[in-house]
Amino acid sequence: MKALVLAGGSGVRLRPFTHSTPKQLIPLANKPVLEHVITHVRELGVTEICLLTGDWADAISAAMGDGSRFGVNLTYLRQDRPLGLAHAVQTARPFLGDDDFLMYLGDNILADADGTVAGIVGEFRERRPAAGLVVQKVADPRAYGVAEVDTSGSVLQLVEKPTQPRTDLAVVGLYYFTAAIHGATDAITPSARGELEITDAVQWLISRGDEVVARQYSGFWQDVGRADDVLQCNRWLLGELRTDVRGEIDPASELRGQVVIEPGARVVRSCIEGPVIIGTGTLVEDSRVGPGTSIGRDCVVRSTHLSDSVVLQGAHICTPRGLRNSLVGRFATIGLGEEGDPSYRLVIGDHARIQMTVL
Repeated sequence: MKALVLAGGSGVRLRPFTHSTPKQLIPLANKPVLEHVITHVRELGVTEICLLTGDWADAISAAMGDGSRFGVNLTYLRQDRPLGLAHAVQTARPFLGDDDFLMYLGDNILADADGTVAGIVGEFRERRPAAGLVVQKVADPRAYGVAEVDTSGSVLQLVEKPTQPRTDLAVVGLYYFTAAIHGATDAITPSARGELEITDAVQWLISRGDEVVARQYSGFWQDVGRADDVLQCNRWLLGELRTDVRGEIDPASELRGQVVIEPGARVVRSCIEGPVIIGTGTLVEDSRVGPGTSIGRDCVVRSTHLSDSVVLQGAHICTPRGLRNSLVGRFATIGLGEEGDPSYRLVIGDHARIQMTVL
């Protein structure tokens, strides 16, 4: 079995952050989103993976390489325009051939700590339905593909973003397909928004009488489409870390809870309350770093208080009132200005400079 990981999204809802960083490479617990996805795919038993990219193809291939450091083989293909998930399957046909495959949305995080997803995928691989869907109950299913499922788990109907959903079962960003899906993607026509919808392709299989099954997953699942989503995923993944201190901690500092201090990082006269990860080469001095915070490599955090935030490589932060619920881009500088109030929430991109002063 192979895997198709879709990594072509532009991240419009995360701008201006994604003007300089593709959302698939935003670090969560100091690892890019795609690294979490590829690691999960490998844990599901698949090592032949195609990354389907878009405008960020060069940045993604530079970051992920050939996959050997993750224990997989990566192949890269490019989807020139975002014409839908079914079109993505068509684009990847040279890689997929007639093999069974998983399709995984590359901006989704599934924290499969208890192996539920692995069990579902294992069942799909043994049973080999034309399509297998992972679904989850959601409060408002109107933003998702929505499945109507009978008591045996057979999918009766699948509708994309219905205005009046018939169920609360949303399709999670992980699909199983046999080669039957290729006939379906060739048979459907673009939707009203001009895309070849994977939901239409799956519905085509259902209408033809092919077996389409769904299994329910109740664990953590979130895409990284918005700033709040990034912070939520980061919090969850940090909570899965085990304490690992390999950097330098001076006697005046205190660590509490789950804390990862990477090699070469230094903590000076500071309090770190986990779950927190501090990257290689970073200095934290005279500061408090609170739960839900990941700080990338080669940063300087001085005389401030950070909590529930994601700070990328090379950022410099020095503001007495601190930051919370914030995203700070690579090599951004947040410091003191001559006047004005401090900010409590920031989403700033690479190389930005923010100055704040307490009146």
